[in-house]
Amino acid sequence: MLTFLEFYETLQAFVNFKLYHSINVKYPPILDPRLEALAADLYALSRYFDNRASMTESTTTSFSESDVSKDQGKGPNYDESELRLAQLQQQLPSNEPGALMHLVQNAAETDEDDSETRECKTLFKDVKFFLSREVPRESLLFVIPAFGGSVSWDGEGAPFKETDQNITHQIVDRPTQGHKFLSREYVQPQWIYDCVNARILLPVEEYIVGRIPPPHLSPFVDNEAEGYVPEYAETIKRLQAAARNEVLPMPGVGKEDLDDPQNLLVEGVIDRAEAIEAATKKRKMSVLQKQYHDELKKELRSTQISTASDGNKESVSEHIDAGEDSLPDLSQISKDADSMSKIVMPRKKQKLLKAMEIGKERKQASVDRLKERKRKIEEGKKSGK
Repeated sequence: MLTFLEFYETLQAFVNFKLYHSINVKYPPILDPRLEALAADLYALSRYFDNRASMTESTTTSFSESDVSKDQGKGPNYDESELRLAQLQQQLPSNEPGALMHLVQNAAETDEDDSETRECKTLFKDVKFFLSREVPRESLLFVIPAFGGSVSWDGEGAPFKETDQNITHQIVDRPTQGHKFLSREYVQPQWIYDCVNARILLPVEEYIVGRIPPPHLSPFVDNEAEGYVPEYAETIKRLQAAARNEVLPMPGVGKEDLDDPQNLLVEGVIDRAEAIEAATKKRKMSVLQKQYHDELKKELRSTQISTASDGNKESVSEHIDAGEDSLPDLSQISKDADSMSKIVMPRKKQKLLKAMEIGKERKQASVDRLKERKRKIEEGKKSGK
């Protein structure tokens, strides 16, 4: 185990060395010893990169100004190819440390981010955090700035103090908080990670100091695929829909209400324009469904007439006219097709399908147990009151 640890440390040092030198930065970086002694390694590293970027920017600016003055002295006889060559030389990374990093940062800024990246970068925009002594500082120092927030802590080398009036949230992980500022919210660390997973700022009422927070939902689990959606996941879905101005079915709104836009209009869930649009879509779907049934009738009639003999064509036509309004049950047809496909399926695939069905049944049984357990807990809470 010790040999593996030594090998792993050497490997990581080599990888970091290559990564740092790929952007022309010295490795290991020279960090602020004061911040490093305070175990603020991540913040010290970010400060190091910021300082290198600012130094590179000032050097590049002075370099470009000197080039402009030289070009002006050459007058109108300056050749276009030489101008192009000078521009290329200016864009190439120089031997000065940090020049390539500056070019990489500029290229990253010009690249268009997708909507999810932009949403993540601005999640904690204009939000100022202060970390108490007992919270996991290194993790929060990484997460909060990555999502656009500014953060400080209690100790030497902090960017701003606890008495800063611009602080909006203070992260506390203790049963009670002694002194409080009325201008900020006091929340538990789980609020940060739940906001990051939900991509929205969740209400802080469930995360205040001294209260048991809601269950932490894993972002790597598909609740709908598992067959059980926790109650708090439904709440987060509604908050996300409200943040994106979407309409989700509310409790008490059934499928028949969603099928009829007029019911939603009366309930005040959607406005008149959306109701008209939904009604138009519903009419189009009904027309398409009617066309499908008509085509199905024609196919059935042509099949029966082609198989019938000339002597009983009249009885066949009478039978079709008598059963004009009776349509075949599409669900029964699909069930028959499924059973037929299972019969003609190879034995290996039949075993695989059976194993999948058993897995679904077990998953459904687990979901039923969770629901029953939740029902008993709620009944116990009501009886305790």
